[in-house]
Amino acid sequence: MKFKDLTEFKNLKVQDIIHHLRHGVTLPEHTVDQLITGSMDQVVTGIVIAFMPTQYVIEQAVQLGANLIIAHESPFYNHHSATDWLENDPIYTYKRNLIDRKGIAIFRCHDIIHRFEPDGITDGLIQSLGWNTYVSQRTAEADVITFAEGVSVRSITEKLKEQLGLEYVRFAGDMETVCRRVAVLVGFRGNGNNTIPLVQNEQVDLIIAGEGFEWETPEYIRDAVQQGHSKALIMIGHAESESPGMEFLTHRLAEFFRGIPVRYVKEQPVFRVL
Repeated sequence: MKFKDLTEFKNLKVQDIIHHLRHGVTLPEHTVDQLITGSMDQVVTGIVIAFMPTQYVIEQAVQLGANLIIAHESPFYNHHSATDWLENDPIYTYKRNLIDRKGIAIFRCHDIIHRFEPDGITDGLIQSLGWNTYVSQRTAEADVITFAEGVSVRSITEKLKEQLGLEYVRFAGDMETVCRRVAVLVGFRGNGNNTIPLVQNEQVDLIIAGEGFEWETPEYIRDAVQQGHSKALIMIGHAESESPGMEFLTHRLAEFFRGIPVRYVKEQPVFRVL
């Protein structure tokens, strides 16, 4: 089913929304994008979009009368949404019973949005920071931002916290380092195999990433600084880096499916600093 320029949609089923999301996107052979709970034939009463379908997000969907959740990550604590290892776990059982009892369909939109042109998750973060006009290069893993006049790590950190509503970020390097080329990597792309080539080949001064192994990129930056190089790293968190992209998707779907309530539900950061 290919939708045209309609202003209202009635009696749309879950499969219609998924078809729209998948239109024009080639998924990998072993994609994790799937309908995890619910039925393709359900008539959609409302859509909630979230980074992670947490207990709170599901409760909010119920309160809003929405029976379709589109989430970037799995509700069941592993990348491939396997549940056999959780069958006797009370946290999983409680959550799953609520989902089934309320008839909530959960669709995983992970690979699809990363295959938008440009990558919908990365672009959502870039838009949230107001850096669209500074994008000088795009790769499969990162956007490279160029500031002709240079911006300090401290200033960038303050902007990240303000624009994304973060209480804290983690950084390595010198806060006063002046950055002209910055690589932005969302989610779990902050590992050394993704970040170090950007420093080597693209001469970036600063890496901004969601998360990654703490003994790869951070240790590389530490050694670089010890050797006298002006390099720095900011880790903002996996959810914190990818949530703006899902909020971006909310606006797109709300504009297209004008007859269905489409809402973004934001979670609180999972970690707090004592």
